[in-house]
Amino acid sequence: MDSLTENNQFVILELRNSYLIESEINQKEISISTAEISTWHLHLVLSSEIVRIQSERNRLIQESSYFRGLLTGNFSESNQDCVSIEWNVETFIDVLKHIYGCSLDITVNNFILLLEGAIFFGVDALLLECKTWLTKETTTKWLPSMLMDLRFVINSWNFGFDHELCAGYLARNFMWIISCSSFVNIPYKLLYHCIEHPHLTVDSEKCLAEAIFVWTESNKVRWQCSDSNTEFDCLEILQKVHLILLPLDFAAGKIRNSYFSKLAEESVRAILSMIKDPSTRQAFKDAVLRNIRIRLTKYTERIVLSGCPQITLASLLLSVLPSLCNMDPLIRKKYEDAITELDNLHPNRPRISSFPILPFKAVQEVDISKCPWLRVEAVIECFSKSFPSLRRLNVSHCFQFAVSTLFDLVEKCPLVEEVDLTADISPAIPTIASTTSSTTDTYHDTYVAPYFKKGGLLLSKLTLEGRSNIIDLGLQNISAFAFSLSSLNLKGCTSVTDLGISRLISQCENLKSLNVADTYFGRRSVSVLISDIPRLKDFPDAYREHKHSSSLAFRLQELDIEGCMSVDATSLMQLMSSTYLLKTMNLKKTFLNDDALNNFLGSSLKSLDVSDTMVCGVSLAQIVRRNPDLKVLKARGCRNLCNQEGGDQLHTELKRNCSFEEVVFGWGFPFNSMETLGAAIKPLKAITVGLGASLGEYGLKLLPKLCPLLESIVLNFQVLSDDVVINLLESVKCLQVLGLCYCLGDLSPVIFHCSVPNLKVLNLERVTPWMTNEDLVNLTKNCKNLVELSLSGCALLDSDSQHIISCGWPGLISIHLEECGGITSNGASSFYDCVALEDLLLRHNGCGIQNNFIYEASSKLPMLRKVALDLCDANEGYFDTPSYSQRSFLSIIKIARCKPQRCSFDLQQSNSCRKSVHKESIVVDFSASGLRTTTVKERV
Repeated sequence: MDSLTENNQFVILELRNSYLIESEINQKEISISTAEISTWHLHLVLSSEIVRIQSERNRLIQESSYFRGLLTGNFSESNQDCVSIEWNVETFIDVLKHIYGCSLDITVNNFILLLEGAIFFGVDALLLECKTWLTKETTTKWLPSMLMDLRFVINSWNFGFDHELCAGYLARNFMWIISCSSFVNIPYKLLYHCIEHPHLTVDSEKCLAEAIFVWTESNKVRWQCSDSNTEFDCLEILQKVHLILLPLDFAAGKIRNSYFSKLAEESVRAILSMIKDPSTRQAFKDAVLRNIRIRLTKYTERIVLSGCPQITLASLLLSVLPSLCNMDPLIRKKYEDAITELDNLHPNRPRISSFPILPFKAVQEVDISKCPWLRVEAVIECFSKSFPSLRRLNVSHCFQFAVSTLFDLVEKCPLVEEVDLTADISPAIPTIASTTSSTTDTYHDTYVAPYFKKGGLLLSKLTLEGRSNIIDLGLQNISAFAFSLSSLNLKGCTSVTDLGISRLISQCENLKSLNVADTYFGRRSVSVLISDIPRLKDFPDAYREHKHSSSLAFRLQELDIEGCMSVDATSLMQLMSSTYLLKTMNLKKTFLNDDALNNFLGSSLKSLDVSDTMVCGVSLAQIVRRNPDLKVLKARGCRNLCNQEGGDQLHTELKRNCSFEEVVFGWGFPFNSMETLGAAIKPLKAITVGLGASLGEYGLKLLPKLCPLLESIVLNFQVLSDDVVINLLESVKCLQVLGLCYCLGDLSPVIFHCSVPNLKVLNLERVTPWMTNEDLVNLTKNCKNLVELSLSGCALLDSDSQHIISCGWPGLISIHLEECGGITSNGASSFYDCVALEDLLLRHNGCGIQNNFIYEASSKLPMLRKVALDLCDANEGYFDTPSYSQRSFLSIIKIARCKPQRCSFDLQQSNSCRKSVHKESIVVDFSASGLRTTTVKERV
């Protein structure tokens, strides 16, 4: 080697592995040559303390500006035979291998090191290869499991290499990065450039805003230590959100947010203005147009517009057209005029086909639930052109989408697999409520379906929950889809008979999930499910020997027959013996007994509800023992569980076999030794304790320690104290739902002094009779993010409480107030400030509500669907109900009537001792095709 270096053709590169510890050193020194670079034993090289590499001087000079300057200069080092290299040995060897033509495997683990090496040693070819690799990795649409670690992208940005690639990568994969724990570590400028990037891909503006809030909250401590302009930066990045496209309830709920209050108020004003005047003329200003367009890119897979009443066909169309800003003025004027006419009902209005709609082929899911002003027929035509790959559509709580429209959808969007047509379930369910009278105006949808070839349909999941206007004929029409259906939800479809249901499911050969809760599902339907169907015999070998393997029931994985009182005990027993693969089973409020439950031999259950049935502890214990994967168990209202022997067996099986996420129990549940359940309840996220079960003070205090992941706590008929409640509020950090109903004990206002920032739902039923306006104010300060509030029996509240509620929680979507002093003694107009209200119940809170309240509330609250009032609170003794055309978004109106009843404790002054008791309820149901008025005995 010495003779060669004398000819000045070669140079020795000497590296020291200074980071090796003594136990890792394999040998003191190793000498190798680039002539044999492809055969180097890298492990041996990297475990040597000193590495001497003989290299061609000219090759180094040609490929590296570092060596060109070092070895060709006029200074003394230029002619040296040996050059010392102070660099990471492994990285330098990779750089050297690239110089000598060897291929490199660039990964997220060595990219930054190679980049640093390429820059320092001036190897332009390696620098280009690094950039090519990063470009490929950041521009290719990878599966989520193949996406780069977010920390790597952050490091690349901090290193300063091609900021555009980093920002573009995060923009295209934004929905993935917000789920990463390191999302909050993204530098402000990178996040800002990502959100500004034209390829920013989000499901909704709400997702974007929530992500910014999470990032802001996590970085606010850092801001407090920096300059005063940081908070302004936060406001600047929030202004990138398209405020007019936020869901109304989300925007209203952020009015009290310290970072977003002004922008939230601006958003609410813009949304309400757009609802009041849906004319798109104002939107054609370029500045407004950019904010009204939904973010759609070629990477968009999911679009969520749920809860956006401001969305119309015109505003939707603006998002799928080429940018008007870049059009020729005359062409732009033509389309502006055409878009303006879209929402008019004039017969000569322009058709969707006349617009140059852009296709977004990646979109597979669209959620337009609770968007009441969309013209569905035109929307479907628009979707067929703009989203040709559409597979899932959610149009729940949309009056405009009748069941008959379903056929237009599958014809124009043939790839659709899942459709959700959920509507509010009527409280006047004939199987539960006692109907005294009923009138119907153009109620039933008797649309006759066109003929479809079964082989051409892909629809696999259909949800018709609450569509009580469907009759047997309408359901028969749906049989065109039956062959491909794997999931069918008919919950609350009370106008369909057992015969109608049985005929439909008999054609659902691929059925895996069936929800027929609160319907007339009965013996006929059970008979169809358990019948042997010869064409179903081609089942996996593992199940062919089972007695019922060729029945529909055997293949079911989800079954919900809650409230189906038409299924007698014998039919239920037959059904249980035929099911085997069930993972979810809801038998609540059925004639379920031990004989029927013992007939179920499945072992795959993850969720079981046997509430309000006649099962005992021994039978339930056997089910728990056979189903070790059980995560949800509900057994409230089962009086037969009280048997001591059964309770002991159940407790033993719970402790031995289970790991629960949700439990609902009442009679007979052995809560007295909760701590012995140990691992069974440690993952618990939701617990409901009903009548007949008692946690006791010790158990309640122990609950946060035993179940640290709790998000929902509902306690009924428990003995509570301030210490117990305060401990729950302070210790359960993830608490989102709290219900205290008919509980005993001495609670005081001190419980309202606890801060519970994550609480979303609060139900205080007959537990805080001492509540005053001052207590209510404290509650608004410490539970700032409530979306649902239910209070009853708070007799000290008055009309000022309305203002406290509406100002404290402007984002409420549900308010239930019953027997709360004089809250409505001066009317109920303050609740109009809760602009996103969907559900409003006011009963026995003061006789001051105007007779036109329902109409006025529906006109001022664009999301209001359910209203429940009591005639006792009407200042003129009655309420006007809106006609079908005046209903706005209303779907259910409930008006309760009371009657005076003599007090039995004062026989001498019976005339003066009278109280009001419930007499009947009037229920008005609106659907896509009419309205129905029903009078029932129950208070619904």
